[in-house]
Formats: sequence, C-alpha cells, structure tokens
Amino acid sequence: MKDVIVIGSGFAGIASACYLAQAGKKVIVLEKNESVGGRASFFKAEGFSFDMGPSWYWMPDVFEKFFGDFGKKPSDYYELVRLDPGYKIFYGKNDEFEVPASSKELGQMFEQLEPGAAAQFDRFLEDAKYKYERGINDLVNKPSLSALEFADPKLLKDLFALDLLSSIEGIVAKYFKHPKIRKILEFPSYFLGATPNKIPALYSLMNFADLQLGTWYPMGGMYEIIKGMKAVAEELGVEFITDTEVNGMDVVEGKITTLQTSKGIFQAKSVVAAADYNFVEQNLLPKSYRQYDEAYWDKQVLAPSSLIFYLGFNKRIENLRHHNLFFDRDFTAFGEDIYENPKWPEEPLFYACVPSKTDDSVAPDGCENVFLLMPVAPDLDGNEAIYDRYLKMMLSRISDYTGVDLKEEDIIYKRAFAHQDFKDRYHAYKGNAYGLANTLMQTAIFKPKMMNKKIKNLVYAGQLTVPGPGVPPSLISGKLAAELSIKHCKI
Repeated sequence: MKDVIVIGSGFAGIASACYLAQAGKKVIVLEKNESVGGRASFFKAEGFSFDMGPSWYWMPDVFEKFFGDFGKKPSDYYELVRLDPGYKIFYGKNDEFEVPASSKELGQMFEQLEPGAAAQFDRFLEDAKYKYERGINDLVNKPSLSALEFADPKLLKDLFALDLLSSIEGIVAKYFKHPKIRKILEFPSYFLGATPNKIPALYSLMNFADLQLGTWYPMGGMYEIIKGMKAVAEELGVEFITDTEVNGMDVVEGKITTLQTSKGIFQAKSVVAAADYNFVEQNLLPKSYRQYDEAYWDKQVLAPSSLIFYLGFNKRIENLRHHNLFFDRDFTAFGEDIYENPKWPEEPLFYACVPSKTDDSVAPDGCENVFLLMPVAPDLDGNEAIYDRYLKMMLSRISDYTGVDLKEEDIIYKRAFAHQDFKDRYHAYKGNAYGLANTLMQTAIFKPKMMNKKIKNLVYAGQLTVPGPGVPPSLISGKLAAELSIKHCKI
C-alpha cells in the first residue's frame, strides 16, 4: 500500500511524484514502456542517440523553478547551451532566414524587411513579456476547477489585457505587414495545436519565450532532463516500475481501491493519472465513473499528430542548423489539410532537428543525427508506402535548399513513427502528438478537469488537461496534480 500511485512517467508524472514525495507521501510510478520518460523517451541505434519526442527547450525559468523547488538547479544534472541562431527558416531555394539569439539583432533584421518594424518589434515584445509574466506566473498555475478561481478584480482586469478574444494572427497583423515576419511570429502557435487565427493572442507569450528567453539545448539530449528529474524523485524516495501496463481500476463507494496491472495488483490511497486522459477514462474506469463520454472526446479539437523519422546519415549535411523550419509551401492550404479537411497533405510543411550540429555525442564521427517531423491531422490511416513517399519528398527539399545530395543509401539508420505508434506506445487518443489544441474554448476552465468529480481519490495530469501541451506546461500540470491530491484527496 502506497499513499499515491502515479500512472505514467512523462514530465507531468515525474513532476507530480516529486512534489508528492517532498510532502512526505510514499509514491510509486508505474510506466507501461521499457523506460521512464513518456513521450520524452530515448533510444540508441547504430551509434546514434535519438530523443523520441520533445526537441525544443524553451522557458528555461520553468525548469529552474522546478529544480529549485527541491533545492537543485538544472546544471546539477545537465549542461545547458543557448543556440545562436535559435533556428533557421527555409522559405524556398536561396531564400532563408536565421533567427539570432539577440532580439535586438532580430529587430534590425525585421527593419530591413519592413521599415519601422524594429520599433514595432520592441512594442510587440513588451506586450508578449506582459502576457508571459501574467500567464506563466498566474493563469497557468491555477487548476481551473472553477471560474471562481479567476474572480479577482486585478486578475479580471488582466484577463481583458491578455487579449483572450483576439487571435495570434490578429495581434501579429496589428504590428507587422511583411509575410516573413508574420510567419516567424505565428509559427509557435502550431506547437499549441491550431492555426494562428484560432489560437488566442494570449499565447504571443510564446514569442517572448522564443525570442527573448531563447532556444536552448541540454547537452546529451532532452532525455537528460528526464534523467535529472528521475534522480530528484528517487532521492525523495519515489519508486519507479517500468514495463508495467495498468489494465483496470476497481472503484468502491467512489474511491479507487486497487489497480490491476500486467505485474499484479497495486493499492494506494490516491491515484494521479498522468497517462493519456481519454485512455484512462474510457479503458481503465468502470463506465459509471467516467467523467466524459466518447462523444465528448470526439468533439474536442486535437492538436496535430506527426509523421516522424529518426534518421542516421553517413555524412554531414551542410547548411542545416540545429533547428530548421521548412516554410516553403502555403501555410493556409497545409492548415486546412490538418484542421478543416483532415487528410494526408499534398504540400506539407515540416521541421528538421539536427542535434549533431551542437552535440557530437549523439552521432558517430562524420555522421549526422536527423529528426524529421511533419505535422499531420490526427486519426489518419498510414502505411510504409505513404511514409516513404513523404520521406523522399522531405529529403528532396532539404537537398535542393542545402546543396547536399541526400539519398536513401546515405541513411545508416531509419525508423518511422506515426499515428499507430503514438497509440501503441503512449495510448495517445486518435494518435495525437501534442494533446488538445489551445483554442479559446479549450483554455483553462474549458479543458477536461483535473479532478474526477465521481471519484474522490483520482486526479489527472498531462497535456489533455490543465494547463495544456508542451514540456513546461506539463511540469506545471504535475505540480498542480500533486497539490490537488494532497488537498482534495486528503492523503
């Protein structure tokens, strides 16, 4: 018997376990896969080291806050380097733009594209900074169980100033006219799961995180963060058990009594479900204790899924940076293929992460580690023929823009990962990659609730609940879940 069982060992699950253990609770974390990390898993093959999921390190202050809460700092566990340029954008052949670490330098580059843009950029960043400080320090640190949490005159005034009723597209257009500037400032909205005209302007706070706080990289890869968090948890007494699938929960008089797993029965006073929210509700709970039915879930706007390739090349690829965005096709048409008329896209945009540009440890000498990601609509059917067609398409465009001829025979290692893999490995609803889209009607109190109103000792955490998708929000979600477990579940 433990005080708390945490289901799932991603960022939210480990964070929740840490805060619970710090409060003196006996905690065990159950993970269905072979290692901890959830979507931030890691594997090695043919001398290459691959992060399977998150590859962008933004909002360093959130990581500092997490480790600081336990008397630690990120540098105790990994070396963090700031990327300069933060990333490179390919608009077409001989048409590229590198985003520098210096926001002042970026403003000057904007000025060359659009007279007056440097001053406008300063004003835009000031507005984004205000939203970041209010959003990260206040709004996202609320569990959003009730609208009454926001019934504070100052906070209500702030909510009006945070432009919840405007869109990212609208706020960017208010400051800039040049399409390249607008694409740079609108692109973070795709991390939030919708087109820029559907994401509230509040999330221009992501621009502050990107262009002011910077793009960073933990040497060794993103999995170094997971290793550091796991070390914190174990120091606090948390126990991790991997290769353990939870198959069901027994509920008696509104309380979970036992968890049925592939390794037997587990008991705890409280449960934090940091696995896929939909899967937990629809597959592990008795029907009468489910908070939402399948019709509810089917109506939710999901962030995209992804077609991912983990590639090991036998040569270096010049003219690529650590992060590379290929914005060489029409944004609107691509967005329609994901959100309006879901299908495999005709002209996809895509992203290439090449960590070997920064970190020699992730690839053999003279080789390149490449992570290709193409956003796609959730719940599509795919097969190897489809995947290979897109791989050829992406490699052809990279070759065209970089001048490096990339052929299949240059690939030492190849692994594709798409919808069914997300479902099989993570129980991801409809094979989504990023959780729920952060549209206005799926923000804060409109998200699936962290507390199950039918079960007294069950709390949810992760990207399908508050605050939303992304690594920093997942850390915050884990902390909120721990606080709710202690306060409401009375453990």
